[in-house]
Amino acid sequence: MASSAAQALREKQAPIKSEYRNNPSSAVVTLRSTGSLDSSSITCKISTGAAVKEASRIAGLHPKAGGDDPTISGELCSGDMLLDALVACAGVTFKAVATALGIPIESGTVTAEGDLDFKGTLGVDRAAPVGITGIRMGFNIIFGEREKGPVTDDEVAALGKLTERYCVVLQTLVNKPEISVKVAGREGGEGKADAQEVHWEHTA
Repeated sequence: MASSAAQALREKQAPIKSEYRNNPSSAVVTLRSTGSLDSSSITCKISTGAAVKEASRIAGLHPKAGGDDPTISGELCSGDMLLDALVACAGVTFKAVATALGIPIESGTVTAEGDLDFKGTLGVDRAAPVGITGIRMGFNIIFGEREKGPVTDDEVAALGKLTERYCVVLQTLVNKPEISVKVAGREGGEGKADAQEVHWEHTA
């Protein structure tokens, strides 16, 4: 079963890889996430994916930053969502690599935890960092049986290295991307269509 899955994956990816070799620009895409703001609360409603309604989630303040209990409000901390993205991407990459290598996965869990000092983001201590300063990931996997025998240590090492190499979110965090930020605003309300706009831009 593992070999047939690997073959199916290769057959599915072959024309895609060929297209990218022949037309490199076709591999370049712009990934987008859309969030909406309103005046009712300190939240950002995230709506992405094909099934927008099912994918909608609301980002809010973490309780340690003054937010409500998430079990009551349903609001998610953006730091948690970042780790969600890392776990999701790493898990998908891990499974894809295992399939390509013919390594059967029976079950498993992927975990990520990060350290965040809220003194930084709340401006309590200027010396405190703003952002997650340490992330630890773990894979707890139960491998399936196969005809050629148990999974070896060398295969596990290759699986780990390739997952790390090809996980988009992990590599984005490891290799700091160039980021540009632009904020534009103008006074709202009736009769304010021609109000002066204000702008702020920054590139890091």
